[in-house]
Amino acid sequence: MLNSALLVSLFGLSAARHHLEHRATSGCYPQAANTNGDTLTVITTGETPGGFTAPPRGWNSWGIQDNPRTTPSYPSSLSGYPNETFILQQCSVLAGDAYANAGYTLCSIDGGWDSSTTDDYGRIVQNSTLFDDMASLASTLHDMGLLLGIYSQPNVPCDATNKTIYGTDILIGSTFDGSEDTSGNCYFNYSNPDTQTWHDTQIALWANWGVDMIKLDYITPGSQIGDSGEPSNTSAAAIAYHQAIINSGRQIRLDLSANVCRNSPYLGLWEANADSIRVAVDINAAGSSKFLGSMWKVQGTIEQYRQYINQVLEANTAMVVYPDLDNMFIGNGENVTGITDGQRITIASHWIGASANLILGSDMTSIDDLGLQLITSASSISAAEFCATYPMQPRNPGTGSNQAMQLQAWLSGPDGDGNAYVLLTNLGENEGRGGYDTVGTGNLTVTVSLADLGLDGSSYAVTDVWNGTVTTVESGGSLSAVLDDGNSQFLQLTPA
Repeated sequence: MLNSALLVSLFGLSAARHHLEHRATSGCYPQAANTNGDTLTVITTGETPGGFTAPPRGWNSWGIQDNPRTTPSYPSSLSGYPNETFILQQCSVLAGDAYANAGYTLCSIDGGWDSSTTDDYGRIVQNSTLFDDMASLASTLHDMGLLLGIYSQPNVPCDATNKTIYGTDILIGSTFDGSEDTSGNCYFNYSNPDTQTWHDTQIALWANWGVDMIKLDYITPGSQIGDSGEPSNTSAAAIAYHQAIINSGRQIRLDLSANVCRNSPYLGLWEANADSIRVAVDINAAGSSKFLGSMWKVQGTIEQYRQYINQVLEANTAMVVYPDLDNMFIGNGENVTGITDGQRITIASHWIGASANLILGSDMTSIDDLGLQLITSASSISAAEFCATYPMQPRNPGTGSNQAMQLQAWLSGPDGDGNAYVLLTNLGENEGRGGYDTVGTGNLTVTVSLADLGLDGSSYAVTDVWNGTVTTVESGGSLSAVLDDGNSQFLQLTPA
C-alpha cells in the first residue's frame, strides 16, 4: 500500500499532497478475499498517530440537532444549531459519577457552532450569538472532568481571502485553489507551503481554547458532497490538520468523516494522520421524531466495519486508526430511539466489539434504565476496555468465514490468557445495505462452534455481558442462541 509517509519520503510534503489530489478514485471500499475457517489471527490495536491507545467515549450533539423533535428540552428557536446552554445541559449529565467512571468524558459539539465570518486573521471562531467564549466553555467542561470536541470542514469562509495569516504578511487568498462551495467556503491548495501556515495558526487558536478533539467532516473522496462545489479530493487536509496538531503542542484527537475511501493510497493516509475514521454514513433518520426508526443504516454500518476490519486482517497489521461507526443511539427508549430494546443492545454490542468510537447521540436528560446499563455497567466497561485492544473480526457459523451473513458471529481476542468475547447476531432481513442474503425472519437459531471461532483446545465459562447468565462450553463445543430480527447475544469467554 502506497501510504502517505512513503509519498512524503519520495516526493516531499508539497508534492505528496499534489500526488494525492490527483489520484483517481476507484474501488473506494475494497473487499478482502473471502476466507473459510482459516487459522485464527488475533487482531490488536496500536497507538494512533495522535498517541491514543483507546477510542474516545462521550456524547455528540448532531443526533439532537438533526432530530430535534426527539428532545423536548431542545429549543425550537435554535433551528438545528447548538448553543452553549443546550450543550452544557446535555454534557453536565456526563459529569456524573456513573458516566465518568465509564470513561464517557468527551463533550462534542457538531456543526453550526462556528461563525460564517472569520476573525481578523482569517481564523474560524464561534458564532457569538450561540457561544460567548469557547475558552471559557472549555474551562468549564475541564473543571467538570470533561473534554471539548468541535466540528470542522476542510475549508474556511471566503471572507478570509483578503486577510493575512496571523503573524505573517501572507494573504490567505493566496493559499486557495480557486474552489468555492455553495455555502461560501473556499478550499486550499495543499501544494502551497503557506497553506500549512494557515492551518498551524488555526489549530493553535483552538488548542489555546482547550479543544481536545476535532471532527473533520466532508473529507473526500468518500463523503457525499453532491453539487455543493466542494473539491472531489480534500484528503490532504488530514495531513495539514495532523501536522498542525503536532505543531500546537496539545494532544487533540482527529476524527475524519464521513464514509471516507479506504482504498490505496487513502487508508494509508488516514492511518498516518488520523485517530479515527467514519466507515459509513450517518445512521440517524434526519428530521424524524425518532433517532433511528429502523435498522437499515445500522446494517450498512456493520457491513462497512466488516469490510474495514477484513482489510486490517488481510494486511496483517495492528489497527492504528479506530473505526467511527457514527453516534450510538442506545440511551433512550423505543418511543424516542425508534428501535426495540434488543436492537439497542445490538448497537451497543457491535460498537463496543468493534473498538469503535463510543459517542452517544441520545438525549442525555432522559436516559432509561437499559441505556444506563449499556453505557455505564461494569460489564460494559470491561468489554469496552478489552475490545479497545482486541477489535472483533467475523468468524461465521459453520465455516468461520469472514463474509457478510444475516446470522453472524464475531470474535474479539483471545488475549494472552485465553480470554475472549463473542458476539452472535441475527441482523434480520437485509433492508438494502447489509451485504447479505436474507435467510429468514423472526426468531432464528445462531450456532457457532469453538472450531469456527478458531478457539480449539479449551473449555470456557461463558458470561452473557448484558444479563449476567453464566454457562459453560466444553472443548470442541458450540455457542448457540435463538435471536429475533436485529437481536444479539454478547458473551465473555473465560478459560475454565
